[in-house]
Amino acid sequence: MIRALNQGYRKSPSMWYYVVLFALIWAIAWFVRDRQTISRFSDKSVFITGCDTGFGNLLAKRLSRKGFQVLAGCLTQAGADDLQKVCPVGLKSTLLDVTSSDSISYAVEWAKSQVGDKGLYGLVNNAGIANPIGPTEWMTVQDYRRVMEVNTFGTIAVTLAFLPLIKKAKGRVVNMASILGRISANGGGYCVSKYAVEAFSDSLRRDIQHFGIKVCIVEPGFFKTAVTNLESIEKSLQQIWQRMPEETQRSYGDSYFKQYLKIQRLIMNFICDPDISKVPKCIEHALQAVYPRTRYSPGWDAKFLWLPASYMPSFIVDAALAFVLPKPEYRAS
Repeated sequence: MIRALNQGYRKSPSMWYYVVLFALIWAIAWFVRDRQTISRFSDKSVFITGCDTGFGNLLAKRLSRKGFQVLAGCLTQAGADDLQKVCPVGLKSTLLDVTSSDSISYAVEWAKSQVGDKGLYGLVNNAGIANPIGPTEWMTVQDYRRVMEVNTFGTIAVTLAFLPLIKKAKGRVVNMASILGRISANGGGYCVSKYAVEAFSDSLRRDIQHFGIKVCIVEPGFFKTAVTNLESIEKSLQQIWQRMPEETQRSYGDSYFKQYLKIQRLIMNFICDPDISKVPKCIEHALQAVYPRTRYSPGWDAKFLWLPASYMPSFIVDAALAFVLPKPEYRAS
């Protein structure tokens, strides 16, 4: 019996050769498959929301240079004019407020006149806001509604309105979520809105795959954009703090508020990646790959911090955040 066990032990390493070989073949096959791209960008139109600044603005420029016919939705006329000046060829802009049904209807009719019978190849729901964010008790229902009107219901409304055009082209929908749509690291409507975008995108993908439409989710980490601008975040927090009832202010204490701002400043300065091109590159892949991925998580913090944390037991994440964030002046003993 011992001899048989020894023989089995001597033979067992060969099994690992097959495991490693299989893993290597799978990795190579995935690498090759992941890099297959569609041909002829010039006959494909892509509509992008939130093109005034940030990811949307950069994506519009990059896709235009690649040969796509870019339809850029901007919130302001100044944003539309500036983008049009930079990309006079291969890009057309229109005004779009994703919280307005009339504005969305106008954008759809405008897009129809641009794409004709071929339909819309790509829709990128990029428009989004973050403020107000902060401790949950500091918020009002209106604060949540304001963020979700843009990030969640804006994404849903635009997608449903453009869906007939996308079905014509058997196109693609790329929704901008966030790594904070997987783990809620702060209060306010931002994380809630991005969780909802994740759920909407998953159900949409499963429901419309039968029509040849692909749905991708982009979950960026922290990047230096208007959404993570410390000045606007701190100004918003100051306004929220000042409007709170005195009883609530006393329960937290002035030192909590000052420390919260300080820690937030340190975290943002450490985490935020200045290279915002990483996000448009992922969206480009989602639009031009023959086999796009279901999810993209650009940013070092997304891959090595937030994503792993989202799979950890809740008590570990709770303890880590409790260690980092300040403690209220009056709390349960």
